[in-house]
Formats: sequence, structure tokens, C-alpha cells
Amino acid sequence: MTPPQLPWLEPDDPLPLPAAAWGPNDPAPGLLAAGGALSIAYLCAAYGQGCFPWYGPGQPILWWTPDPRMVLPVSALRVHRSLRKTLQAFRRDAACAIRVDCAFEEVITRCASQQRKGQAGTWIVPEMVAAYIGLHAAGHAHSVETWVDGELVGGLYCVALGRAVFGESMFADATDASKIALSALVGLCLHHGIGMIDCQQNTPHLASLGAHEIPRAQFLRHVEKARQQHPMAWTFEPVYWDGLLGPRSLGSLADPLRH
Repeated sequence: MTPPQLPWLEPDDPLPLPAAAWGPNDPAPGLLAAGGALSIAYLCAAYGQGCFPWYGPGQPILWWTPDPRMVLPVSALRVHRSLRKTLQAFRRDAACAIRVDCAFEEVITRCASQQRKGQAGTWIVPEMVAAYIGLHAAGHAHSVETWVDGELVGGLYCVALGRAVFGESMFADATDASKIALSALVGLCLHHGIGMIDCQQNTPHLASLGAHEIPRAQFLRHVEKARQQHPMAWTFEPVYWDGLLGPRSLGSLADPLRH
């Protein structure tokens, strides 16, 4: 059976509606279109209708809107015992800090160069890096960063439209450093009443952290409502750990990131 024709878009052409994406019996389920642009306006319009770019070196821009959609309800984050101990130690150590939007360009660049199991290259190609740096400058993309002894050791970046938060990529140069950043993002969202973080695609790692799939139609309803709400303040305060770990207790633990 011949798959439906994939729309090829000029830079000014709007994306098709998500319902036009390839389905489960097509070669690339969730693929919506090729071409278009990576301008700030185009990216905001795409995310606003639940679409994101994902392609490799030498390929045209490819736009995706998977059905079902992988999301992390922030109340469902699984803080396993070992991660809980790491987070407790992290927040007790004065040399450890979560920073937001202090090193966005470095975070996305290190996400692009991160070696990933089963992947020979990266989808965060140079034009994507430049586009999201521009999106960050416009206030629509953010980094959540794990710092130890003044050094950036892990982090993630995401897109935000109103109170719709779309996770993009993480990196870690120390054990659990990306999980610490994700936990901080969850704590930030919990504090501001944001219910879910988009994870885009299903992976065992995300599932192990509590993410699960929901129908695309449900996800789009969430985005439509959340993107019209007033954006949250993209700053992290240590008290936000309380939403995940409870109030800070007395005592100390050795910092696992230092060993």
C-alpha cells in the first residue's frame, strides 16, 4: 500500500493540521510535513499545534506530531530511592546549584554533542542549535542547569508557550546530572501548577521516570489551553525541592556527584 504523499512546504507555508500526519501503518508514524522554516514565528506556530522539528544531517526539516504522545505528568515523576538520596544530597550542598537560563547556548551545544546509546549522530544539527538559541532570546526556550563547584555538569532545554512546556533534550557529564535538572524542572512546574511536560516520543528511559502516552487529541487540548495562560517565572528557588522531597531535613549526606 502506497503511503499518503508527504506535503513539502515553502518557508511561508503553514503546517497542515495534525490529523493529516502519517498514521500507524505508514512508514514514519507521526510525520506531518517537510520543509517550512525554523524561524521564531514558525517554531512557535508549530509547537502551538503540537508539532516539532526532528531530522538528521543532510535531511530537509521534518515536522512530527506523534499519536499517541509521550508526556510526563509532573505529579507522576518517579523519584526512586537512589535518585532521592542524590537530590537530598544535592540540595544540602552549598556548592551545588540549579540555575535557569544562565548557559542556554552551552546546554544545547552539549546536548547536541552528547553520545547516546544506539545513535551514531545527533538530530540537533547546527541550524537547529541556531534556531533554538534565537527562540531562547525571544523568551520561548529555556535551560535548566545542574552546577557543581561552579561547573556545568548537566542540564536540559525546553520550549515554553504560556504554560505549555515541551521537553527537548538533556545531557549529563556527571552521574544523574540530567535527572537532577529534570527533577528541578518538575519542581518548578509543580510550584506553578503546570500539570505536564511534553516528552515527544516514547523511550524506556522516560517511561522509567513516570512518563506515559496519551492520545494526541488529548495532548492538543492541553496545549491549546496551557499556551494561552500567563507564563510562569523561569527561576528556580531551593524551596521548590519540597514539592518532590518534602521539607528539608537536618543532617548531611556526601554528594554523589563528587564521587
